[in-house]
Amino acid sequence: MDNKLEHLKQEIMRDDENRKYTDKGIEPLFSAPSTAKIMIVGQAPGIKAQESKIFFNDKSGVKLREWMGINDEIFYNSGLIAVVPMDFYYPGKGKSGDLPPRKNFASKWHNKVLELLPNIRLIILVGKYAQDYYLCDVKRGNLTETVHHYKEYLPQYFPIVHPSPLNFRWQSKNPWFEKDVVPVLREKVREVLNK
Repeated sequence: MDNKLEHLKQEIMRDDENRKYTDKGIEPLFSAPSTAKIMIVGQAPGIKAQESKIFFNDKSGVKLREWMGINDEIFYNSGLIAVVPMDFYYPGKGKSGDLPPRKNFASKWHNKVLELLPNIRLIILVGKYAQDYYLCDVKRGNLTETVHHYKEYLPQYFPIVHPSPLNFRWQSKNPWFEKDVVPVLREKVREVLNK
């Protein structure tokens, strides 16, 4: 791991707001290789990801890689993909799924991570929390509209729905996403990775 990245990781772990995790030996889960060309901003690690210390280590990750048109090797080992969620720790369980990421986490840490990523050419915004943060003043009225108008945010940002199995109902109600948006996402990913 790069010295600057290791230094940042230690700074995150020393932060009082993360003590409840650090005291249990839980490290922040994100990936920021300096060679990365694509950054994926998701919600927060799920419990399975946090326990295995591998982000998107679940059905959501399988679907995300399928949508992007890349395999596990490129996703995890190429140094071309950064994964920087809105919170680097599992936020806990709520009534209907995982709790949302902590409100001030991204504003405190994302710019510091981005400083370590000079080669980013595309930021994929996975779900509402990432879109609310990165597209705050330009996003549409809701997630569906924002994703439907993804072209407005290119070439820097590409908003998509979360690939969770919990979103299958949304996907079946919005077939245009897999039909029209996913092929463009694949093409953009291929374009960026091959330059």
